[in-house]
Amino acid sequence: MRFVSWLISTAVALAVAAWLFEGIWFAPRHGDLSGKVVPLLVVAVILGAVSSFVKPVLQILSIPFIILTLGLFLLVINAAMLGLTAWLAGALGIGFHVDGFWPALGGAVVITIVGWVMDGLLGADR
Repeated sequence: MRFVSWLISTAVALAVAAWLFEGIWFAPRHGDLSGKVVPLLVVAVILGAVSSFVKPVLQILSIPFIILTLGLFLLVINAAMLGLTAWLAGALGIGFHVDGFWPALGGAVVITIVGWVMDGLLGADR
């Protein structure tokens, strides 16, 4: 059940980020929601895998930058994880796109905030 609540909260967070930022989108841009649910769930799984395996390595390697920027460099790492997710999704033919650093940064912030809210609403296990 915990995986399902995590998957739903991440998928909703990705959908909100794609809705708020023109630089984050699912192909085709103009389509109904039913054609985007499966790609949204697959991208959520990819984002979870990237955040589980790549993000800790980047955080350890960038400890001096994180300390120097008082933690703000973590936003850059989160944006990089979203960009890597878009690249992997594109390589797999899913059709998730992030156009540049600034949409990735904004999307990472939105995904984090919406994820927190969704976890609070769904009652994710601690």
